[in-house]
Order: sequence, then structure tokens, then C-alpha cells
Amino acid sequence: MKPNTPFAPQSSRETPEPSLSGRRVALRALASAGALLATAGLGGCGFALRQAPKFAFESVLVTGFENTQVSRALQQAMVSAGIQVANASKAAQTTPAAVPVQVVLHVARDHHERVVSGQTDSGQVRELTLRVRFRFRLSTVAGKVLIDDTELLLERDISFTETAALAKAAEENTMFHDMEGDIAQQVLRRLAAVKSL
Repeated sequence: MKPNTPFAPQSSRETPEPSLSGRRVALRALASAGALLATAGLGGCGFALRQAPKFAFESVLVTGFENTQVSRALQQAMVSAGIQVANASKAAQTTPAAVPVQVVLHVARDHHERVVSGQTDSGQVRELTLRVRFRFRLSTVAGKVLIDDTELLLERDISFTETAALAKAAEENTMFHDMEGDIAQQVLRRLAAVKSL
């Protein structure tokens, strides 16, 4: 009579473990099913990737402060978005003369400011405020105003120490460059909001 205990020896006929290739096939099938479910879930929740902006015009003439930092960043962004850009400065003209200009972007102001916003008791500078101001308007070649005078202002605070003046100068340049790109993208979104000429 065999003892009925949980420690009784098991039969030598156990179910064989699945092979390594069989596990890989099962894992691939499971991963594919998970990816399909995730995609279906995203589609159902209204998620969509941001689309490239569409514009009511295909060509623009930039006048005024056309060769300043923000203006150049904006022109590069417009070219990347598929708009043909002509610069009022002949040396920087990027569009063939045969392309008819549909709208005029007049840049009235593109100004960088560096203001002391914090000092120690002894008068040493400890904090700076960096500002970029950009004012523009958009009109048709005939003079119809599409976007009235609009000024954009970005500000960033930065700490300052005289012992690391060179490093802080490089940091300032990087921050100004980032702000220029931010303003260029803001202007681009406003241009895309124009639905008809």
C-alpha cells in the first residue's frame, strides 16, 4: 500500500517543456496581438499625430527686418513647411523672380534685450532677464490685412556669475537661439490660421 502523502515521488512521465523556438513563436504572436490592441485603443480615444500645418498661400515676401535672427529662423521654418520665401534684400533672395508673391510679411521689430534683474548688496550682477520681441503683420500684395500688427514677447531668467562669464555668455546665446525658434514656430502657427486671402 503506497502512502498518500504530498511527498510521494512523481511519475517519470512528465509533460515535456516547450522548446525554445516554440516559446519565441508564442512570444512573437503575443507581442503582435498586444501591438494591434494598443493601436486600436489609440484610434478609439481620438489620439492623432500632429499634422504639418497647411497654408492658404504658397509664396511670401519678407520685408522690414528681414535679416535679423528671428526673421531668419522664421524664413527657414517657412521654407521647411513648403512655402516659397522671397527676401526683400536681393542678396538673401531665396525664391526665383518668376514665382508670384501672394502675401507680404512685414517684420516691424526684431529686438533682443539683456536686462539686469538681480544684484548683490555690493552691486554684483546675479540674475539677468533675456527678452526677444518680434512684431509683424501679414497682408496680401494688394494691401488687404490678413494679420494685423502682432507683437510676441518671450522672457527667460538666467543666473549670472562673473567667475564663469564665458560659460554664461554661451548659455545666453543658447537661450536666445531657443527663444528665436519658439517665436518662429508661434508665427508659423498664426500664418497657418489664415484660411483665405
